[in-house]
Amino acid sequence: MSNPLLSDFDLPPWSAIKPCHVEPAIDSILAENRKNIDELLQNQPHPPTWQSLVQPLEALDAKLSRAFGPVSHLNAVCNNQELRTAYENCLPKISAYSTELGQNKRLFAAYQALSQDKSLNLAQQTIVKNSLRDFRLSGIDLPQESQQRFAQIQQELAELTSRFSNQLLDATEHWHQLITDEAELCGVPELAKAQMQQAAERKNQQGWRVSLEYPCYHAVMTYADNRALRETVYRAHATRASDQGPNAGQFDNGPLMQQILRLREEEAKLLGFAHYAELSLQSKMAESPQQVIGFLQDLAERSRAFALNDLAELKAFAEASGQSDLQSWDISYFSEKLQQRRFSLSQEALRAYFPIDKVLSGLFAIVHKLYGIEVTELQHFERWHQDVRLFAIVEKGEPIGRFYLDLYAREGKRGGAWMDNARDRRRDKNGALIRPDAYLVCNFSPPATGKPALLTHDDVITLFHEFGHGLHHLLSEVDQLDASGINGVAWDAVELPSQFMENWCWQSEALSLISSHYQTGEPLPTELLSSMLAARNFQSALMMLRQLEFSLFDLELHQNQDGKSVQQVLDEVRKRIAVLIPPSWNRFANSFSHIFAGGYAAGYYSYKWAEVLSADAFARFEEDGLFNAETGRAFRGAILASGGSEEAMDLFVRFRGRKPSIDALLRHSGLTDD
Repeated sequence: MSNPLLSDFDLPPWSAIKPCHVEPAIDSILAENRKNIDELLQNQPHPPTWQSLVQPLEALDAKLSRAFGPVSHLNAVCNNQELRTAYENCLPKISAYSTELGQNKRLFAAYQALSQDKSLNLAQQTIVKNSLRDFRLSGIDLPQESQQRFAQIQQELAELTSRFSNQLLDATEHWHQLITDEAELCGVPELAKAQMQQAAERKNQQGWRVSLEYPCYHAVMTYADNRALRETVYRAHATRASDQGPNAGQFDNGPLMQQILRLREEEAKLLGFAHYAELSLQSKMAESPQQVIGFLQDLAERSRAFALNDLAELKAFAEASGQSDLQSWDISYFSEKLQQRRFSLSQEALRAYFPIDKVLSGLFAIVHKLYGIEVTELQHFERWHQDVRLFAIVEKGEPIGRFYLDLYAREGKRGGAWMDNARDRRRDKNGALIRPDAYLVCNFSPPATGKPALLTHDDVITLFHEFGHGLHHLLSEVDQLDASGINGVAWDAVELPSQFMENWCWQSEALSLISSHYQTGEPLPTELLSSMLAARNFQSALMMLRQLEFSLFDLELHQNQDGKSVQQVLDEVRKRIAVLIPPSWNRFANSFSHIFAGGYAAGYYSYKWAEVLSADAFARFEEDGLFNAETGRAFRGAILASGGSEEAMDLFVRFRGRKPSIDALLRHSGLTDD
């Protein structure tokens, strides 16, 4: 039986990929890659060239990625036990292979020799320089015994972080509550109730199935008049995968977190760093943990007075509404009521003006104005779920790349939103261009019966954010794999293109392109538009402090716990930063996938760091014109097209003409005296 993961496919043959194919494919590719690398090094000319050394290695990397990428993607969007087992069985094998390469002294010596080649272009020089750094961060200079321990740590971390993610998914899907009296859902929008009813029907139940999937959770916490229900749902959500709450201990990520942190600290000290935060920053724009902490604390000080005013206003409003004891499960509910009172604005009312196809057509019109590209939908392709769509980006009749859209929440799909590379742009040994593909994944409310999917404005912002990541990947003009798209981009700069795209969601010229009533086609009413723009910075200081709290917690956790538990570190950061303190049983950290199962360990600050860059970059469009084509070309060339081919700061300065200023972020966030 042929293995589809070993076939020479263009787009993955989703229906043919079975769990039984995964390990044999990966075993085969790893064995073949090891053999090819050994032969490659034996036959390497002296000195090596880019074509003799790096280009063949790129092809081997691409082959492994082409096989394991679809498996990793399916594990995130169509998770089941058999696939999960096959995926997890491959993680230690791939980790071991990666560490072997990073500790291969012959390979390291070849890259050192190549670094002296004066004919390398700037992207190639950057890749070689970063590769030499990564060899050192893989333990190339360590004695053999320490190298072996380093390899063990990498394997254990790969397994533990995957288990963290799985237990969070299981904990999220395990909890539900069946409501049989519709009166208990008073205040919840009809769309959300219809989806709860459909969820119950899928389980052969009568009533409304409340779950912790984000669309359902958000609807209850924001709109349910039933305070007891809000508290129940909040408690279940805030204690997921922990030792607290209704499923205490069942999927507890607490022990995993401690193991992950202990291994990261050991890894850092093996490599000669004081702590993991210092190690993490080796591949980022920021120069030191102290610099980052200073940046975050400065933002916190600038935000605090505004946040205290936000909170005082919310408490006064809740008290006037009969709720003097404001708790965590009341915040979203009364915030929505206050926003409606002050601005005559409801996110739910906005849904009718953001049907998915109108938002997408407007988004594509915006990027056409900015970058001169066309986006067209493809109809005939294989998909992993019936809701998945596929689009192509074309410029002057020439294809540039493609992206999948998987927009709606469902069972077996991880929460959140993300972009991932399905294929990287590069040129093969014959000079043929291999074009990029991407996955764009969200967890929006699916369409209700007889209606299109209707997005909130927050959903629209999320979609624009992920599309910004997608453009960074797809509009790359770098031909070397390790610097094309987001590859090689400093992690604290990688959010620049995504946060940059969010700005268009707040501009009336852009809003006219992405909104119209799903039934009548009428444009967004002027009074609703005015209210939405006026409410842009509603409670923005509270949201700013929340992100700063998470960022500082992440950094302090990865510097030195001093014998404190994860919760103790978080509690201490909250005492210093937060103005809203959740209940003592809240276990946010146990679901903090970004740092325990993603790429943001000692790097969550990247969102705020990159937001300075994105706000300042957008300020040039405010100066030149929102759809100024020349400015759009400049941004595309300096940021989107250049990927990781140069230092992120150099690319930013090329676009902006100077280093970034924090002023635009403060202005956009409403954190100025104006």
